[in-house]
Amino acid sequence: MASVPQPGPDAARDLTGHYYQLDEHDHPEGGSTLIGFWIYLMSDCLIFAILFAAFGVLGSSYAAGPGPRNVFELPLVAMNTAMLLFSSMTYGFAMIGMQRGKVREVQAWLVLTALFGAAFLSIELYEFSHLIGEGATPQRSAFLSSFFTLVGTHGLHVTFGLIWMATLLVQLAIHGLTEANRRRLLCLSLFWHFLDVIWIGVFTFVYLVGTLR
Repeated sequence: MASVPQPGPDAARDLTGHYYQLDEHDHPEGGSTLIGFWIYLMSDCLIFAILFAAFGVLGSSYAAGPGPRNVFELPLVAMNTAMLLFSSMTYGFAMIGMQRGKVREVQAWLVLTALFGAAFLSIELYEFSHLIGEGATPQRSAFLSSFFTLVGTHGLHVTFGLIWMATLLVQLAIHGLTEANRRRLLCLSLFWHFLDVIWIGVFTFVYLVGTLR
C-alpha cells in the first residue's frame, strides 16, 4: 500500500481536504521600514501643504500691523538658508562615507551636519525673539500667526532631526555600520533633504515673495 505523502510545514488544506503548498516570497530585510518611512514623508508633505495654503490665504491680512517688508531681514534669512543647504551637502558626504564602510568618516560628517543644523535653529530662534521683541507676535495678525506656525513647524522638524542624528551617532559608536544603522542613515537622509526642500519653499514663498508685495 502506497504511503500518503505528508504535508510540509508551509502547506494548507482546501475545502476538499487536499493539501497544497504555499509559495513563500522572499522579502528584503528592512523593505517595510523604507516603505513606511516614505508613507510618513508623504503625510508630512500634506501637513506642510496645508500650512503653505494657510499662509497663502492669510499672508496679506496684516490687521494694521507690520507686513513682510517691515519684519523680514533677508540677509539674515539668506545666511540661515545657507546653513541648511550646507548641512544637506555634508549629509551627502556622510552617505558617501557609509558606502565606503568608513564609520569615522560618517560620524565626522554627521557632527558637521548637526553643527550646521544647530546654527540654523539658533538663527531662527534669534529671528523669532527679535520679532516678538518688536511686538510682531503671533497674536498681532493673521499674517504673523500663519508665519510663526509654518516656520515654527519646520524648525520643530529640524529639532527632531538633530535629536535623531545624535541618537544615530551613539548607535554608530556602539554597533558600527550594521545593516540596521545603514537603513537608519538612509531614512534620516531622506528626512533631512526633505526639510531642505521645504525650507527652499519657505524662503521663496514666504520671505522673497512676501517682501516683493
